[in-house]
Amino acid sequence: MDFSELCPCRFQSFTFPNPNPNPNPNPNPNPPHHYSDPLRVAVLDSPVTSPQGKAPTTSAMLVPPGRESDWIFSTEAGHLHLLLSSSSSSPPFSRLVLIGSLPSSFPIPYTRLPLLPDKDLYSIQDSLLPLLLAISPKSAFDHGSIPQVPFLSFEDDALHILPLEVLDGPSVGEMIVEDVAIQKDGSCVPQIRRRLRFKRMPNLIQTQIRFIPDFDLSSCSSTDFLSVLKSRSFRLEPASLVQPYLAPMVAGLSLIANVAEEKIASEIRPSCLCVGVGGGALLTYLRTQLGFNVHGLETDSVVVDVARKYFGLVEDEFLRISIGDGIGIIKRYAQEKERGNNRLEKLSSSFDAIMVDLDSEDVISGVSAPPLEFIEEEVLLAVKSILCKNGVLVINVIPPLDDRSFYRHFVSVLSNMFVELYKIDVQDNENFVIVATRSEIQDSSGESRHQFLTKLEEVVGPQLVSSITKISSYNA
Repeated sequence: MDFSELCPCRFQSFTFPNPNPNPNPNPNPNPPHHYSDPLRVAVLDSPVTSPQGKAPTTSAMLVPPGRESDWIFSTEAGHLHLLLSSSSSSPPFSRLVLIGSLPSSFPIPYTRLPLLPDKDLYSIQDSLLPLLLAISPKSAFDHGSIPQVPFLSFEDDALHILPLEVLDGPSVGEMIVEDVAIQKDGSCVPQIRRRLRFKRMPNLIQTQIRFIPDFDLSSCSSTDFLSVLKSRSFRLEPASLVQPYLAPMVAGLSLIANVAEEKIASEIRPSCLCVGVGGGALLTYLRTQLGFNVHGLETDSVVVDVARKYFGLVEDEFLRISIGDGIGIIKRYAQEKERGNNRLEKLSSSFDAIMVDLDSEDVISGVSAPPLEFIEEEVLLAVKSILCKNGVLVINVIPPLDDRSFYRHFVSVLSNMFVELYKIDVQDNENFVIVATRSEIQDSSGESRHQFLTKLEEVVGPQLVSSITKISSYNA
């Protein structure tokens, strides 16, 4: 293998003798903090070329012990996201090398180990430096000096991971359902959640719901939590809005509080089309907590089966699911309405809200949402045509990591199609929510308190509702 030249998007992995092997392999062939012998070495060149005149830069990352079978570290898609998300450096890294133990063929249970003492960590890194220099681009040596190869670290909130099932969907491909114990906001007591991830974008949690334990978790030691996950001594909370962007999406419905209140007073359920089902938490919340008539569109039937089996999704007369390409179905609905059919799968002819939670299938761009196809004029016209006069389009947005012009383009396109645009920031700093309206939103701050708005704020909080910011107005 020749790594002397950079080749955009090239991904190769190989084994290499461990220069710092376990000194006593017989009792325990893979003790904590020791990596396998041989090592797995994976090399990925950035899809983004280095600026002209700038020497290419290589970085490395040690795979956390026990996570080597996690798709984040064992797949090209996961590797790419790690590279792109680390490229906030200046200049961005040209190559990322992952080094870790050999992965198994199936994700295995994981328990986070205590941090390795600095002297031991530096010893491992120093032993790998000759390898890293040997596979650095030759142009990195053009100035006559030995290039620096910084080691990056990986951190997330997972303390324990218990894989439940790996499935293969006809549209999204392989996916994994797993129970996790996570540490949030410095709390001493971990939280237990169930989540779904796709192999094509393993760094993105597609959906997650909260577990309510049947006992006091504070009495468990950290080593007991894997046993707790295996015991299943907890109850699902299907309507919990755990994903960071779901509460802001729901907060966007405050812009149609007047419409929803009038319908509820007339014993008519407000209607919502959810494009992208995932585990069904958003749909379940809208149906059970806000009294919406919900229609979900999901491209992959296996995802819906997973939502029913593992995430508590229950369909009834007020929550229906259609399988198929969401964008294609929206176009068909618009055509049916134009022809006067108004069937819309036995739901209303128009929706009070359309909520879009679709990620891009373009792995090269990393994690992003929505797909660029969704903001094409033909699609947005179809969306607009099946919204009620006072309806809103609510979109979860993740800008591509390598495209800083995305936001301006996205807002510009929507501004030309809708009357007003609003933005809601998400605390994770990766997502934001855009709300586009078909008509001007009337200020209802001086009116009597709406029951709908009160119920909505009980979950998302009044601060989130008040943080909604108008970013565009087009009265044409």
